[in-house]
Amino acid sequence: MDTLELRDSHTEELRDRIREYSDRLSPESLQIAADFLAELAERESNKATEELLNIPGFLTEFKWGKQDIAKGKVKNWREIRSDIQ
Repeated sequence: MDTLELRDSHTEELRDRIREYSDRLSPESLQIAADFLAELAERESNKATEELLNIPGFLTEFKWGKQDIAKGKVKNWREIRSDIQ
């Protein structure tokens, strides 16, 4: 089993444990847990956004990309990467 498979397996085990624990919580505790998980997810999202914004020139390129999409200047990704299914 390679590293990616081990990580995925471990992640699934963690998700199963969270489901098991959440099934035993009262509605009030479940709400607290849901709020906590939402906060963690928001932090990760913000961290990812910050990482992108720290890439030199990213914001300019992103804006140009959005303009190209609006103008229809796009290619089907399958034309570029036919090796991916």
